[in-house]
Amino acid sequence: KEKVSCMSAKIGSYINRKFNVEKFIEKDLYGVQRIYVQFKIDLNGKVTDIKARSSDKELESEAMRVLKDLPEMTPGKQGNTNVDVMYSIPIVLKIDY
Repeated sequence: KEKVSCMSAKIGSYINRKFNVEKFIEKDLYGVQRIYVQFKIDLNGKVTDIKARSSDKELESEAMRVLKDLPEMTPGKQGNTNVDVMYSIPIVLKIDY
């Protein structure tokens, strides 16, 4: 539980640093925007199978761009064997003018 919380915080921090909110201000997207993302951390620690869902396709694209650039991670383990791990995280943005 502690590891999952730590990982969520680190991924959230990475997304906050890398997500380009500026380009959405001109699109009349304001207020709270939610993007639901899902991805897999494979046996080698690489982020794969990224999916994003939002009310705006460009928000989805930006979320996928950011997640594709996530650094390689330590893969999940079951016993002594590396395993794929599915991960979901909501991205919540507050866009103000």
